[in-house]
Amino acid sequence: MSSPLPPSTPAIRHEHAFVLQKVQPALLGLMDGSVSTLAPIFATAGLTGKPIDAFFVGLAASLGAGISMGLAEALSDDGKVSGRGTPLGRGLITGLATVLGGMLHTLPFLLPDLKAALTLAYVVVILELLAIALIRWKYMRSPLGQTIFQVIVGGAVVFAVGVWLGRLGAVG
Repeated sequence: MSSPLPPSTPAIRHEHAFVLQKVQPALLGLMDGSVSTLAPIFATAGLTGKPIDAFFVGLAASLGAGISMGLAEALSDDGKVSGRGTPLGRGLITGLATVLGGMLHTLPFLLPDLKAALTLAYVVVILELLAIALIRWKYMRSPLGQTIFQVIVGGAVVFAVGVWLGRLGAVG
């Protein structure tokens, strides 16, 4: 849907700056946290059979990824040429979103029952990936079907690697 405002209006510039300086770093962090922590968490759950072990691996992976992504985003450019905003602001947004993305599906592993923790974590992962797809659709104007497919397939690949490694390690 095209905007009724001409491209040079302050409203368009404000929306562009908001997407570039806030939404994009948050989306980057949410995507990274949601996907990068899947394999270690589910591999640990499969290896040990103990939800609390998976929780602490997820906590460590989420915090480590959040710090790493926050620093990477803050140090990637000063924002003067790109218009991407202040490095500190982008770094904080990306880092916090990364931690959030990783912790949402880590929290179910506080449940003492592995099957219940895994089931709830599966549901949370699907909701995370759908939220990412909706954010991409709304703010990045990506086609909804295509973005859902991309995000779900990407998440499924990482999830499958984690489950596979967990089973492989449990057998060996």
